[in-house]
This record gives sequence, structure tokens and C-alpha cells, in this order.
Amino acid sequence: MAVSSLAHEVSDICLGKPALRSLLISATIGDALSALKRSEESYLSVWICDHSSEEKPDFVDCRCVGKICMVDIVCYLCKEENLSCPSTALKSPVSVILPKTSGVVRHVEPHASLLDAIDLILEGAQNFIVPIQSSSRKKHLHKTSLGPTLHNGREFCCITQEDVVRFLLGSIGLFSPIPALSIESLGIIGTEILAVNYHDPAISAVESITQSLTRQTSVAVVDDSGKLIGEISPFTLACCDETVAAAIATLSAGDLMAYIDCGGPPENLVSRVKAKLKVRNLEGMLELMEEFSPYSSSSDEEYPLSPSEPQRGRISRSRSGSYSARLLRRSEAIVCQPRSSLVAVMIQALAHRVGYVWVIEDDYSLVGIVTFSDILKVFRANIYRS
Repeated sequence: MAVSSLAHEVSDICLGKPALRSLLISATIGDALSALKRSEESYLSVWICDHSSEEKPDFVDCRCVGKICMVDIVCYLCKEENLSCPSTALKSPVSVILPKTSGVVRHVEPHASLLDAIDLILEGAQNFIVPIQSSSRKKHLHKTSLGPTLHNGREFCCITQEDVVRFLLGSIGLFSPIPALSIESLGIIGTEILAVNYHDPAISAVESITQSLTRQTSVAVVDDSGKLIGEISPFTLACCDETVAAAIATLSAGDLMAYIDCGGPPENLVSRVKAKLKVRNLEGMLELMEEFSPYSSSSDEEYPLSPSEPQRGRISRSRSGSYSARLLRRSEAIVCQPRSSLVAVMIQALAHRVGYVWVIEDDYSLVGIVTFSDILKVFRANIYRS
């Protein structure tokens, strides 16, 4: 039965997961930026460690209070006061960029059941912090803001919604016939989407980008008729450096998609960003851009600056007739149709390492979105029916 699959412990998903690299909440945003550039991971966990216990001076109460990535830093730099002086902004405490939504990161014990984890996700949890067996027997306490990964002698790993969905996919047959049903018939197509018009200033989407990062979704880029052209994905922005804040502050949403595509931004867009920074007297951000190596140029034909015929180069069909996007062009939206099956949508999202799939009609009109949380809700509701 399906219930047997959900009886597994969270520790089963932890196998092979790397220990978290952590950052103390006393660190600055500049510290976080340096640590992210040195790390193989795209994010850092932020911790509060209390060393002030008088009764047990050797005891340290350590708690993860959130995760941050390059997107958090970029969105912070996009604030008007920070664009003019990014060097000062980077001296701010890392606490100012932590997500304000509570309960997004939850500590759970290894023996917690998968069913318990799914219930927490449906309550709003995005990530689980789980203690794992330390590779070192020596108890090591945090001494600096960028210290070791051990907290009170323990190492931790992070379990995401993607990890849970991927684990369930291995037992998908136990939930038959639910996985074969369409997402439309299951009623899981969400209509509360984050979107921006192709011609709108990219800076107008910053709040939506922040929300999409928290929700683990993305910002749809649409034309005047509501057709999906592409997306501004936190996944893509997390692979950029901090200078992308300059592009967000000066380009349209459509041009930003071209700027952040893999392979480096087109030379003409880099020049346009620098010119607009000069006009706005944003010398600090301009100096930040100049510190980096010259961007690689790309053919203008590879990065169309017009929303005409959005189906060309932005959204593509696979040979099987379903919709998908090439891995190398991350601003191409990952999409399906209302009649797509639940398992097909799961596989699409997992294959592209995203927590959502856009739902469109044949004419590319945006219908809504399906998220991992929506998918897990279906499995939770049908656990005893399978």
C-alpha cells in the first residue's frame, strides 16, 4: 500500500546528502557573498548559536534560522539606496536578507516519518534541517561567523521538497491510478502566479522574484495577451554574480531574460546596462561591474530582444508531444498542458531541477502553475485510497 512508502524515515532521504555549510547570523552580507563564491552549493544556511549558558558552559544551542543564496543578495542590492552604494550595502548584517516568512525552514529528527515531513510541507515548510552522523568525532563549536559546519558537535544536512518528491517517484506504482490522472482532473493547477510583462522594467519584478524564491517557483514573463514567453527564475539568478543587480535595475524584463541566459550576457546588453548606470549616476554599481572580467559576447540572433513569435527559442515541444525546455537556456519556461498526467509533470520538474511547472494552452496562454507542494497534497490525500 502507499502508506508503506510514507512510513519511511527522513533519514532514508539523507543518504548521500552533504553536510551543510553554515554562516552565523552575526556575519555581514559581504561575508555571505564571499562564502557563496567559495562554496560548491548555491546556498548557505544561517545559524544562531547561543554560547551564553551559565549552567552548562560547554553547551551550545544551535538553530538554523534560514537559507540564503545569491538571489537574496541581488534583490537587496536592487533597492534604490543600495544601487548607489553597493559597497556599503554589503556591510549590512546578513539578518536583513533572511526570509521574513516563519516556518519555511524546520528542524526535524532523523526518525521522523516521511508522512510527518509531507504534513509540515503542506503547512508551509520548504526545507528540513536534519542531523547526520558527523565525520569527525571531535566536538567543535563555532568560533567565527564563517566557522566549521558542526553545531554542538553535530553535522546537519538539508532536505528539500524536491528530495521528497524524488523519493516518492521511486514508489509511484503504489499510488496507482492517481499518477496517471491529469493535473486538471486532480484540481491542482494553481492560478495565483507571479508574472511580469515582457516590456515592463525588470526592477518592477524584484518583489515577485523575492516571493518566488520563498515559494520555490518563478516569475512568468508574458506578452500583452497573457501568453507565456519565458521566465525570470531564481534558479538562474542564483548562478549569476552580484552585478546582475545592475541589469535588473536598468533593463526590461524581456532583456533581462537574455542577459541571464547561459553563456554570458550579450555584449550589446552589457554596454546598455553600463550606459544607463552612467545616466543615473550609479557610479558605485558601475565600479562593481568594472571589477569583473569582461563578459563573453553572444550573437544577437541567439538572444532575441523582441517578444514576437515567443514559441521560437523560448518554449519548445519534445518529440513525444509534451512541452519542455532545453537545460542550457534557463529562461525558457518548463511547461505542460492541463491534460498532462501527474507523473509526467513530476518527471519534468525533477529532470529540470525546478519545483514547479507552468501550465499553458496550445496557443501558449498561461493557465497557471503546478508546484511540488500541490503534488504532495495529492499523495497525502490519497494515501489510504491506493
